[in-house]
Amino acid sequence: MVNKPRKMKRDYDRNVTAFRVVQEATKEAVEPQATPKQAPEGKNPNAVALGQRGGKARAAKLTPEQRRETGRKAAQIRWQKRP
Repeated sequence: MVNKPRKMKRDYDRNVTAFRVVQEATKEAVEPQATPKQAPEGKNPNAVALGQRGGKARAAKLTPEQRRETGRKAAQIRWQKRP
């Protein structure tokens, strides 16, 4: 299998594409800004935003002892003998 170079993800919105084309044509190209994911219908947008933060938010709430214990458990699982 041939490895292909990864391409930058492009927005498929016509307005965004038109804006980008004008920016590139006038040499005023700007880096695309990361936009937060939109909450699917029926989900709380605040909960979706918190979920995007991943384990960082959880780790920030843990005490050093709790983080140490979590790390110890992860290391034991990572290094255990597998069948």
